[in-house]
Amino acid sequence: MTAASIRADGWGWRHAARTRPAVAGLSFSVEPGERVLLLGPSGAGKSTLLAGLAGVLGDAEDGEESGSLAVDGAHPATTRGTAGLVLQDPQANTILSRVGDDVAFGAENLRVPRDEIWTRVREALDAVGLAVDLERSTAALSGGQRQRLALAGILAMRPGLVLLDEPTANLDPEGVVEVRDAVVRMLDATGATLVVVEHRVDTWLPVVDRVVVLDPGGGVLADGPADAVFARHGDALAECGVWVPGHPVSVERREVAAGDELLRASGLVVGRDAPVRPPVDLALAAGTSTVVTGPNGAGKSTLALTMASLLPRLGGTLAASPTLAGGLSPDPGRWRSSALATRIGTVFQEPEHQLVGRTVREELGIGLRAVGVPRAVHAARIDALLQRLRLDHLADAHPFTLSGGEQRRLSVATVLATGPRVVVLDEPTFGQDRRTWRELVTLMADLVADGAALLSVTHDADVVRVLGTSTSTDRVVGLDAA
Repeated sequence: MTAASIRADGWGWRHAARTRPAVAGLSFSVEPGERVLLLGPSGAGKSTLLAGLAGVLGDAEDGEESGSLAVDGAHPATTRGTAGLVLQDPQANTILSRVGDDVAFGAENLRVPRDEIWTRVREALDAVGLAVDLERSTAALSGGQRQRLALAGILAMRPGLVLLDEPTANLDPEGVVEVRDAVVRMLDATGATLVVVEHRVDTWLPVVDRVVVLDPGGGVLADGPADAVFARHGDALAECGVWVPGHPVSVERREVAAGDELLRASGLVVGRDAPVRPPVDLALAAGTSTVVTGPNGAGKSTLALTMASLLPRLGGTLAASPTLAGGLSPDPGRWRSSALATRIGTVFQEPEHQLVGRTVREELGIGLRAVGVPRAVHAARIDALLQRLRLDHLADAHPFTLSGGEQRRLSVATVLATGPRVVVLDEPTFGQDRRTWRELVTLMADLVADGAALLSVTHDADVVRVLGTSTSTDRVVGLDAA
């Protein structure tokens, strides 16, 4: 397939459930074969633009389109198959139950000959470093492995336009470079056009021709070669939330003494059907921050969910202290969900898995009602969280119309609303711009200073630096490959 061109003339899109457009007044063009890094603060409309280019935004029932958007001179809805899109949520990219079938799906729909499909499947899996059997269940893959799987499916399609939405956000550092290089090899071989959204820009700057920055208020804030854009607009872009090289972000930490032990794992064996790693010993105390790192597939998320008593342990013990249990059984696995919510709060790797309300405000009230918080205090607590996490302007929006970064902040807010003593976070800074990252990490640091025990799973080196090494009660737990 030949490289595709892009042209936007005053283009915009408003989701049906929203009063304000997600994107407005957008005008720019991309020539065939260009490689573009798309930047902008969280909520600027980057993911909406990619969905529009892929032709998957929907029709008039789903939203209102303005202006024009074209791929190869035609509306994207009429050129499906030209573009290959990797979504922000790794699980949303997974279609079929077996790895090989999932990678083959796009190529099959493009009517690639059968023998060639399976050659492409194996080549794509090798290119992204996903060394698993073709019969492996996709449900058994970690979030990072699912990202590699999604990218492999796009590589096997060999589209004329490659659209990547935070493709390396859940990958370990080695995987980030591996996946980027796999994309570059495909582009070199096919000449395809690339538009990639990535908050952390350093990875992609060496391989893109141009940077386009979206303005949250509408239109394009900056457009041109990366060096020129950052030299001219760097300070302003960093101020509005863009991750600009050479503009480090810092978070103030308060030194506090560790308090009572709240939760202890001894010889804990974790897994869904079978153990995924050797037994783990881990204790969480009030006023401490523990950061869990390790390569994709090491069992980090499985360990976090087991510590939160959302997955049953396969062996060993998990015991809550009397301080945390508050008269309940020391085994958190025996607690009712309402008791668990006020003691151990969990933010999943996929934020939409814990969103059930019709509006952002309603979402925050669900947990409060479930744990019996008096209705008189609901509004004040909800308003404070909305303002703290920059979601107040979205209070009446449907949660599923939010950007990935906004959904992540909402998922954190829903957990914090019930005031748990232990907070478990899986990739908490996924999808955040520079400004919201700082606010979110500051909030996490304040939780620790106020006496909570924090357990964070992350590949974000800045989270490791701020929450794993800044004070005497911080620590980093590195898991080896399973």
